[in-house]
Amino acid sequence: MIRLPSFLCVVGLSGIALALSACNHQQSGDHASAPGSGNHSMSIQKEDFGKTGDGQTVDRYTLTNKNGMVAKIMTYGAIVTELHVPDRNGKDADVVLGFDNLKQYLDGHPYFGAIAGRYANRIAKGTFTLEGKEYHLAINNPPNSLHGGKVGFDKHVWKAQPSETADGPSLMLTYVSPDMEEGFPGTLTTHVTYTLTNDNALKIDYKATTDKTTILNLTNHSYWNLHGAGSGKDILDHVVQLNADHYTPVDDTQIPTGEIKSVKGTPYDFTTAKPIGRDIAQTPGNPNGYDHNFVINGTAGQMRMAAKVSDPDTGRMMEVWTTQPGVQLYTGNFLDGTLKGIDGKSYVRHYALCLETQHYPDSIHQPKFPSVVLKPGQTFTSTTAYKFSAK
Repeated sequence: MIRLPSFLCVVGLSGIALALSACNHQQSGDHASAPGSGNHSMSIQKEDFGKTGDGQTVDRYTLTNKNGMVAKIMTYGAIVTELHVPDRNGKDADVVLGFDNLKQYLDGHPYFGAIAGRYANRIAKGTFTLEGKEYHLAINNPPNSLHGGKVGFDKHVWKAQPSETADGPSLMLTYVSPDMEEGFPGTLTTHVTYTLTNDNALKIDYKATTDKTTILNLTNHSYWNLHGAGSGKDILDHVVQLNADHYTPVDDTQIPTGEIKSVKGTPYDFTTAKPIGRDIAQTPGNPNGYDHNFVINGTAGQMRMAAKVSDPDTGRMMEVWTTQPGVQLYTGNFLDGTLKGIDGKSYVRHYALCLETQHYPDSIHQPKFPSVVLKPGQTFTSTTAYKFSAK
């Protein structure tokens, strides 16, 4: 049995009452005292964030831990819209890309902060066979299917249940995906629980069950910039270390070849910490950059370190821990400046990086990869935590 850091331990509900207040105004991202100052009480606040095109109400919840660290999560797409983290001087900045209004999310975006599903990442040619039956999915990333299809989990309104736990404020979001939604078999019930722990981690617990055999791959698709989303600085100077001796090479459509290859001697070697920009010019593609699945060392199902990221300018550091077998490193290669964020900054190429904990892409076509099949009577569970510090 491995010993887990305190922010990963299982906790029960605290006896304190839920501090849940309804707000009808846009909440500011500025805070009177910096996170880490100890002048805060744990809280959860709810606000009306607008309505979808078909009239569904979207709520946004603000979670504040005992250190004053703040996460904002909305029910549309189970999206993390903001996450405020202190630097080495205690100065607060939002480190995830997002928007300050629902309309920009509804107009379209590259999965900023969203839960991707029912199948995160790619499925080759949008088809798969399960128990002798062939299924056909939307080709929304030609010639493949990506992140659950045209209307994936990122484009639905989830039901929210906030609570305060001994570990920190928590928000459980639930979505029931009907049989054959986006071409996937089985009615799938998914719970995603975000907890903003009191030692400054955003912990995400996933749980899913189905009434028919199906396939499943869930991840959070946050785009991280430890300078701050409003800094105007890209992430090429971010120093990254991956706990991964191997990766899964891909063809020119980003589908794994089936090989599990050593990173040694390649631009994909992050076993020793290095700036993102050091070897990025050696990556293929137009635009080029990292968009690859890395095989996390250790035993899948056990919580272990997947990645460390640090920003030399601000001193902010992020550790990624997960039970998942893989993590996709994506460096915002297709951001082109057309989207503007909360502080009006253009989201340009390499403005952020993603670390999407996951099963490997296209696993249903690769019998040597960890299985993504979920059957009735089984329960899928996984945990990922993004833990923050500064020095």
